[in-house]
Amino acid sequence: MEDFGNQPLLKKQHYHENCPGCKVDEAKELKKDVTFRNIFNIWMVVLCSTLPVASLFPYLYFMVNDFHIAKTEEDISSYAGYVGSAYMVGRALTSIFWGMVADRYGRKPVVVIGIISVVIFNTLFGLCTSFWTAIIMRFALGGLNGLLGPMKAYSSEIFREEYQALGQSTVAAAWGVGLAFGPALGGYLAQPVQKYPNIFPKDSFWDKFPYFLPSFFVSAMALVVAISCIWLPETLHNHKVSTEENEALENGTKESDKNKMIKKDENLLRNWPLMSSIIVYCVFAIHDIAFIEIFSLWSVSPRRLGGLNFETNDVGNVLALSGIAIIIFQLGIYQSVQKICGSIVLARIAGVLSIPILQSFPFMTNLSGFALNISIYSAVILKNLLIEVISTGLYILQNKAVDQHQRGVANGICLTAMSTCKIIGPAAGGAILTWSQKRMHASFLPGPHLVFTGLNIVEGVALLLTLKPFLTERKTPSEQLY
Repeated sequence: MEDFGNQPLLKKQHYHENCPGCKVDEAKELKKDVTFRNIFNIWMVVLCSTLPVASLFPYLYFMVNDFHIAKTEEDISSYAGYVGSAYMVGRALTSIFWGMVADRYGRKPVVVIGIISVVIFNTLFGLCTSFWTAIIMRFALGGLNGLLGPMKAYSSEIFREEYQALGQSTVAAAWGVGLAFGPALGGYLAQPVQKYPNIFPKDSFWDKFPYFLPSFFVSAMALVVAISCIWLPETLHNHKVSTEENEALENGTKESDKNKMIKKDENLLRNWPLMSSIIVYCVFAIHDIAFIEIFSLWSVSPRRLGGLNFETNDVGNVLALSGIAIIIFQLGIYQSVQKICGSIVLARIAGVLSIPILQSFPFMTNLSGFALNISIYSAVILKNLLIEVISTGLYILQNKAVDQHQRGVANGICLTAMSTCKIIGPAAGGAILTWSQKRMHASFLPGPHLVFTGLNIVEGVALLLTLKPFLTERKTPSEQLY
């Protein structure tokens, strides 16, 4: 009887030679899955996918102004919103397709294609000199960069069940850092001739294409990551996994409960734990992407339009520091807090705390100097941390709601819905910001008060949707035993 439980017999029963998914599952059973390499792989791939999403926001106002398409200064924010939304339009149209490809051919091919698309189209975006060319490049980048959904599935498959929160928090941390450091890079590197005249001379290539440097930096980083993906482990099995084996392989355990049979071809649209978490995530996504764009545009707007009159460097400093805070919190604190509170409760707490923080931004236009700096830094850091807490919790719920063989499609559905909502975010955010700047002396919600109150309304709706019975959580097989 003792020999029956020995590792060699287990390998013969469960693992298939030359199957990459089996190699990953074997590492999980031997408890060799939680490694720096696996965490670093997830981190770098997601980071490279995320940096292009928001790196343009600090300089987008100036870029659109250079296109000479806006008739008035107040209209610049609206056109900037269209450029920001083009990426999400492309991603919304192709996310389910890339999820199906990931479930059929593996996570790794989709990851490589996505990173290569960043190398090509993000570089070309930096060379754009017209509004419509910029729209096309962003659309193409979004359509071909379909790796986020497969990476969310990958991060839940590469680790044992008890460490899936670590995998999802790594995705969320990399995503959050990308959304923070992306604008920081854009702020530091855009218009280098003006900022670093000793290095970048006037009338040079960098003067003709003032927004190429941040795009080139991100693309060069993506090229290195694309090459390193040669060694990225594949988690998808290249053979059929029986229903009885599914639980054991998924969780890295030696036994499976035959009484807990999981339906292999579940209709995902009828999976309420999945769909409810996607709906909640989408509403939060509208708010999150709108906040990132609105903050960048609002902070560089002149004081007479209710902004802070920041330089792109100032925006970069704020967002870079918030990115560092996200790294520390997500990788050092989140997993412990999540185990105590649970994903849903933690998301609710973060949503409640976000509302007063967000409403404080318009009042900062009355501050200056040190008081302004300490206020804006504190508010942005806290706000971005809370965004990541909510996102991570919902990532965990989504991936727990489905089995491995459907996670690519499930995350594709999520990304399609999320990207569709994120089309609304930048476009609506830019339009409302433009409107708010035209009503600076209104008696009700003047200037920036209007746009930040609008963000809070969306946040409030999302918060209400996290309550029962709307948002539900699927119990894992191990949780059902208790």
